[in-house]
Amino acid sequence: MSDTYGLIRYAQTKHLAFTEVAEGLEDGKFHFSAKDNLCADGFQARAGSAVLDGYSPPFDATCIGRMKGSGGQLVGKTTMDEFGFGTFSTNSAHGVPLNPFDRERSCGGSSGGAGAAACLIPGHIALGVSTGGSISGPASFCGVVGLTPTYGRVSRYGLIDYGNSLDKVGLLSRSASLVARHFRTMAGPDPKDPTSCAQPALAGKGRMPSSLAVPREALQNLDPSVRSSFQEALGKLKGMGMEVHEVSMGSLRFALPAYYILATSEASTNLARYCGMRFGRREEKFDQHFNDFFTGVRSEGFGDEAKRRILLGTFCRMVGFRSRYYLKSLAVRQLLIEEYRKVFRDHDAVVTPTMPFVSPRFEEIGRMKPLEMYGADVLTVPPNLTGMPHISVPCAYVAGLPVGMQMVADHWKELDLLEAASAWENVFEYRFPEVSL
Repeated sequence: MSDTYGLIRYAQTKHLAFTEVAEGLEDGKFHFSAKDNLCADGFQARAGSAVLDGYSPPFDATCIGRMKGSGGQLVGKTTMDEFGFGTFSTNSAHGVPLNPFDRERSCGGSSGGAGAAACLIPGHIALGVSTGGSISGPASFCGVVGLTPTYGRVSRYGLIDYGNSLDKVGLLSRSASLVARHFRTMAGPDPKDPTSCAQPALAGKGRMPSSLAVPREALQNLDPSVRSSFQEALGKLKGMGMEVHEVSMGSLRFALPAYYILATSEASTNLARYCGMRFGRREEKFDQHFNDFFTGVRSEGFGDEAKRRILLGTFCRMVGFRSRYYLKSLAVRQLLIEEYRKVFRDHDAVVTPTMPFVSPRFEEIGRMKPLEMYGADVLTVPPNLTGMPHISVPCAYVAGLPVGMQMVADHWKELDLLEAASAWENVFEYRFPEVSL
């Protein structure tokens, strides 16, 4: 246990994976961490933002409560992009997590700390939250398994929301078997979250996918090393007895703009509550007009990316623009769901690379424009927009850096994806960095 705690401290100090850690490990309990936007008694919940500094909720999120109830100990809160706004975890007010394979590279976002913790600590389960790819992205860059369940499968009670119709609580770990075990712990209806109360019961076991679809649109604009690695992985899937067919999914090209309109629209309303009155940072000058009071807190507490998304979301909801942008994006979401379901008539899952490139260096990220950063989510946004379950597994290593492969299934079929991930682990050996304490 001392070695495990040493690894936790190592992940915190050397890779900035944690914003807070417990004082020690309790005997007889498994260890897990939670993203900083999940509320937990005894820890701050700051969602990566300075505006929530000092906020310590007096309760546990449902997912955390269920993990504790099954014999787990919450050992720390993991670093994240502010409110989930980012692809590389570089928008955090509490440190930027460093990739376990190369400290000069990104862990992915927004659950970057969760990806690093899952990679560095054997047997560890990290709870992440995905809005547009915040579990799959870090799983790909950090070389771990990342499961994003169907929207509503895991209760969102106790989550500091980014986008209410998009957020999903999932898991990251070194193995699919560990993810499967604890996914069953967290899943299920919760009266505190009405969106979780209409789900079908989990089956005893999933069905192994036998037919996979590869959208040709998802193979465009990939880094050549990712493309060749993915093609090799498809060959291994065929060797496992799976049929792999190339298909066309034309609506995928609309997913990214629709997602950012919907997500920022919801974010701009969710962030209105952080004004210095109830949570976190407060302005001490009480003789001000309320507009000046709120403006001071929000100007100092929010980072640049949060402000950018508030402005974009507010614009998309304005009178005269709502029907032009927001309502059309809702129509695109439905179009995408229908296209996925059309593919699922003849195939069990859709498979793509997870990210279009391996983890970039921070200096490369610093040269990216916001639209280039948003574009990195092109492969992870579609399943998140439709609320469909997806899993990312390592499928190759390029110059020592992991490449991820993502499988998407129809709603409520997480166990099928976990069956496929478990089978994949029998034919592909994962690598993890050596740690010297």
